[in-house]
Amino acid sequence: MKTRLLILSIIVFAIAMFRILPHPANVSPVAAMALFGGVYFADKRVALIIPFMALLLSDLLIGLHDTMVFVYASFALTMVIGYWIRDRQGVMSIASATIASSALFFLVTNFGAWLSHGMYPFTAQGLVQAYVAGLPFLQNTLLGNLFFSAVLFGGFALLQKRHLVDPKAIA
Repeated sequence: MKTRLLILSIIVFAIAMFRILPHPANVSPVAAMALFGGVYFADKRVALIIPFMALLLSDLLIGLHDTMVFVYASFALTMVIGYWIRDRQGVMSIASATIASSALFFLVTNFGAWLSHGMYPFTAQGLVQAYVAGLPFLQNTLLGNLFFSAVLFGGFALLQKRHLVDPKAIA
């Protein structure tokens, strides 16, 4: 069990380091890490703490920003989605959760940009403007989340299939 927890933690921290490499805007493993943590860490606190620590470490390396609270809120909600699908694992449920997580991230973080940047008026029209301005990033968010979810979930499934990780153990 401790070996599985260690392997899961290493995987999450390793994938978080992709955030410090050059990449297109919003092509990031953030949602995939949260989903993966929600699915595979048995303890809800550990499912939140380990991925959050990896996210925070990568944020400290790439720089902090004024909408982090919204990124972290969407991260926590995405972890809950992962926890919810843990007993319904399959390509379709993971893909659906990844798409839902992308939409959630878009809605929460663009709301945060509207609320905190002062770039848009604090009106319904200003909120719509913030969402419209964020649309070009939504495609990259979705592509990044799908790619990194495939890497995490597919890679871990291979580890389990090759018996490098006990598929019945709970971390």
